[in-house]
Amino acid sequence: MASLKYLWSNRAKFPFASNAFNRAWAKRLLLFGRLLKMNRRRRKLVNKGADIDNRAEIGIAKIDGHKHRLTVGGFSFIGRAAIVLHANVTIGSYVCINDGVELLTASHDVTDPAWAQVASEIIIEDYAWIGQGAMLLPGVTIGRGAVVGARAVVTKSVAAGAIVAGNPAVVLPKTRSEELNYNPCEFLATNRAWLVG
Repeated sequence: MASLKYLWSNRAKFPFASNAFNRAWAKRLLLFGRLLKMNRRRRKLVNKGADIDNRAEIGIAKIDGHKHRLTVGGFSFIGRAAIVLHANVTIGSYVCINDGVELLTASHDVTDPAWAQVASEIIIEDYAWIGQGAMLLPGVTIGRGAVVGARAVVTKSVAAGAIVAGNPAVVLPKTRSEELNYNPCEFLATNRAWLVG
């Protein structure tokens, strides 16, 4: 979403010199440096082989491994997360990955005398929300619209619309609405200054 072209063409417009106009442009100018940094972060990963939509937001995430294994859909947000790319990580559109989240695509086989590394991809489908400090282990798929609670440790795949929490993560009795139409990137101050004013 930090794509400058997208923000410019979808910016909130106000009458020239009105209070709303002045307030919006003050915010836009104040936050412009942060917006450029987010664009640079995304571009740097793309230049190293990642497939990241230009409307996705990448915070100060620590992304280790082969960048070509990372795919991020449009309007998704990744905060200060840690992503280890021993296998593919596919993140859909409109996904929110909060600060402190860890996506681990490999571990070691403790039953193997050579302690061999075992890697398996992680898939996070559209509109999923991964809460602060959650950990996703190798081979899991987080279904469309699923919610992973803060600090949860996900060892098995999570069904679409399910809400999980705990260590290990267990399914809670409530589910999420099937009709989701929000954009997590709109909640970032850098984008709100342009889209809302």
